[in-house]
Amino acid sequence: MKLLAVLLCTAALSGCSLFSSKKKAEPPKPETVAAAPAAATAPAVAKPADKKDGAGFLPPGESGNVAIDSILVVVNDEVITQRELNNRIQTVTARMKQQNVQMPDAADLRRQLLERMIVERAQLQQAKEFGVRVDDLQLDRSISRIAEAQKLSVQQLRDQMEKEGTPFASFREDIRQEIIMQRLREHEVDAKIQISDAEVDSFLAAEKAAAAEQFEVNISQIMVRIPDNASAEVIAQRRARAEEVMRQLRTGADFAKMAATYSDASDALQGGAVGWRQPERLPPIFAEALSKLKPGQVTPIIKSTGAFHILKAVDRRSLAEAQAVAAVQQTHARHILIKVTPTMSAADAKRKLLELKERLDNNAAKFEDLARLVSNDGSASKGGDLGWLYPGDTMPEFEAAMNALKIGEVSQPVETSFGVHLIEVLERKSDDVSKERERNTARQALRDRKVEEATESWQREVRDRAYVEYRNEDDKLANANANK
Repeated sequence: MKLLAVLLCTAALSGCSLFSSKKKAEPPKPETVAAAPAAATAPAVAKPADKKDGAGFLPPGESGNVAIDSILVVVNDEVITQRELNNRIQTVTARMKQQNVQMPDAADLRRQLLERMIVERAQLQQAKEFGVRVDDLQLDRSISRIAEAQKLSVQQLRDQMEKEGTPFASFREDIRQEIIMQRLREHEVDAKIQISDAEVDSFLAAEKAAAAEQFEVNISQIMVRIPDNASAEVIAQRRARAEEVMRQLRTGADFAKMAATYSDASDALQGGAVGWRQPERLPPIFAEALSKLKPGQVTPIIKSTGAFHILKAVDRRSLAEAQAVAAVQQTHARHILIKVTPTMSAADAKRKLLELKERLDNNAAKFEDLARLVSNDGSASKGGDLGWLYPGDTMPEFEAAMNALKIGEVSQPVETSFGVHLIEVLERKSDDVSKERERNTARQALRDRKVEEATESWQREVRDRAYVEYRNEDDKLANANANK
């Protein structure tokens, strides 16, 4: 259920709110819930037919107990059934086990999931009332993006969902409902959030005060790559290479020369220069090692999933000092991205991009045409154009390779967590950090904070204004205890 768990994580962000003029929903008429007895608190069980004298078997259809679904909760004019709750419990339990999350008590899990289903049902009812719809074409596009984010085709996504026991039709409707609730939240919460200039001023003042306590590190690296599917013998050989580099560094070898000689990273010929980075933007294992270093010191050998790393803290400064640097270099660049998937390895992607680079070097094709034809990035329709990039706007590997290029030069294939890239620099300029950019960033941070707070309040309002009737005495009691 790993995929479904990832794809449904937006449920916590989905919410809705009633217009202030809407009256509280009235209880459903008796015929609305006539599908189940009012006193139904557990699935009814059909009794097997009595055996006739001399009979050694029961007739077909009478040879076992048959569980009948039952109503647990009435929400306005709809119901939540035991079957629906069981399915949700199964999905969440599988997700928590896969993520090694400690399971709560079964009764607590049931109560929390039932409450979430009540809120979701009320949200979907209100979305229907307001005319929020997601047609099949929009849904197909969303599922395509989901598959792409998982580095799968839609068919591969479908096959994996079915393999994990989730019918694809059910998965599609779950995604449709998530999109509907997200759009309703955007209408009812996001659109109503206002940020004043005074709030932005206060936010920026607080940020500058905090910056005096924060720092960033100018980093260089030596990376010894571990090949895909490497044997234990090959891994040992790569570690020995990293240990030889470390031995030479300890005896006074120049770090930049060692990087140019031994490093497999794209920044090797730049002396392994990565640039200024805040620790929180680095993998935790790197940040922890760098936090202990003084300028000029290097880390021990660090093993990641695919490489051995040696990092050097070239320099260190507070964020306040960094922000005092007026001029920054901006780069106008474009790229071609080939994503790594089960059917496209990193090696295959590099070979394909090398073929494209050869065509570009020979003037046999235009960069923008190849980007539109081949690139797996959203910028493909714009010929791969990424616009003007500030330092820190891209992945470290991408930025290091980009900064090493001359204007008009095309890089060798550069691998990042997004895939493998060809990069071309179109132009550069130095500019003061825009006050407008700074304020826009602050405004967005404030908006995100307010949206989160408003969404929680809004979800409670939806729940409070919905007519909810529990049919199970245990659920009634659990809800009463939770609200004390």
